[in-house]
Amino acid sequence: MDHPELQARPASPLVEALDERFAAHGVRLLLKRDDLVHPELPGNKWRKLAPNLRAALEAGHDRLVTFGGAYSNHLRATAAAGRLLGLGTVAIVRGDELAGRPLNDSLARCAADGMRLHFVSRSRYRAKADPQALALLLDEAGASGAYVVPEGGSNALALAGCAELGRELHGRTDVAAVACGTGGTLAGLAAGLAPGQRALGVPVLAGGFLSAEIRSLQAEAYGGPAGDWSLAEDFHHGGYARVPAALESFAADFASRHGFPVERIYVAKLLWALTALTEAGTFPPGTTVTAVITGRP
Repeated sequence: MDHPELQARPASPLVEALDERFAAHGVRLLLKRDDLVHPELPGNKWRKLAPNLRAALEAGHDRLVTFGGAYSNHLRATAAAGRLLGLGTVAIVRGDELAGRPLNDSLARCAADGMRLHFVSRSRYRAKADPQALALLLDEAGASGAYVVPEGGSNALALAGCAELGRELHGRTDVAAVACGTGGTLAGLAAGLAPGQRALGVPVLAGGFLSAEIRSLQAEAYGGPAGDWSLAEDFHHGGYARVPAALESFAADFASRHGFPVERIYVAKLLWALTALTEAGTFPPGTTVTAVITGRP
């Protein structure tokens, strides 16, 4: 039987956002409040982690190890999941320059939830795709034998969880849009949508690497492409965790208009992109666009 924290949860709320910037172009904006799906593991983090956590428990693991940067929502969610399920957690954190410095709010929350932080250089972090390099990293972090959750939680198991998000939107929208870090949420979302619906991803990192990652994830999970998806590039605002003044102002204004807290690293960039694309006439009049709200501040 599932641990109570891993049992199926009700569909997250879908609410209309009345916004003249969209209405002026004949576009209807909905908000899929996936930030409310779990009190401590919001949105795509719960959807991606839950199948991996079930696999870890079924295999008898008592520890999780995962990867992320200094502001990773995934690390925070994994740390919280470990606390809720009584599992030890270890994070291999990108950036050895962070070792010995005061922890930022995100990493401090991880530590408070019992996560052990192991900082590594950026070059060694990038090399984790190599099995030998990964084995050495895990050994140095004291995490050999732990259940490995990939960066961002994105793997074939995670896609199965995110496909349920797409199924919750059947008959409700034309376009389902989501901010993307590692691409797992978009890959699963697209697979779960009905024919005639499409998924739109807004990468929050620069680099243009995400299309290949999504194709690889879908090949691993489904044996090939699944669903209709595309990416809206160039809305990363300078890179991951970059929140310039214009984006900060936009997020504060959107929160004031629509009455919910806008997370800055992912959700603000998604909403900015959808507003800009709508004002540019990208969506034909009569289109219903759903923004998947994946996290909380």
